[in-house]
Amino acid sequence: MNITMYTASIPTLKHMLGNLSAILTKAEQHAAAKKIDPSVLIGARLYPDMFPLARQVQIACDQAKGCAARLAGIEVPKYEDKENSFPELQARIAKTIDFVSSIPSAEIDDSEMREIELQAGGKTFQFKGQDYLAHWVFPNFYFHLTTTYAILRHNGVELGKADFLGGRSVDY
Repeated sequence: MNITMYTASIPTLKHMLGNLSAILTKAEQHAAAKKIDPSVLIGARLYPDMFPLARQVQIACDQAKGCAARLAGIEVPKYEDKENSFPELQARIAKTIDFVSSIPSAEIDDSEMREIELQAGGKTFQFKGQDYLAHWVFPNFYFHLTTTYAILRHNGVELGKADFLGGRSVDY
């Protein structure tokens, strides 16, 4: 199988969002077992000037849906960023997986040279599709996934590398 923009992006995003969901399930179970108010983990940060866990999950989802939409040349769906519980974060992940899954491969393939423009941090960024995927989406997506993992690990949730990587099978 050849690597296309679709196969380079959507299966990876879906797989890792599934892993993120499984990690949050473990976090919720940990909170229940240790009698920790779940809001403590939802609001936890690695450092005071960093975003809390809920925002890390929101941004990871934003990177995935933004990637799929921009590569397909369609409008990026807007989410309200109001999640403050594990079930609400799980629903956001599921909604994101549903959205990226809904885009046919034909809409994303051959988007290597598609002009992509986005606003972030008060700045405008311009990319070609392949550079956007490789140099913006994946670094940001993995940063926020890793930070979510690190926040939970730092707070005692028993997670390991296998939880981050998840299973090897990928549903195309």
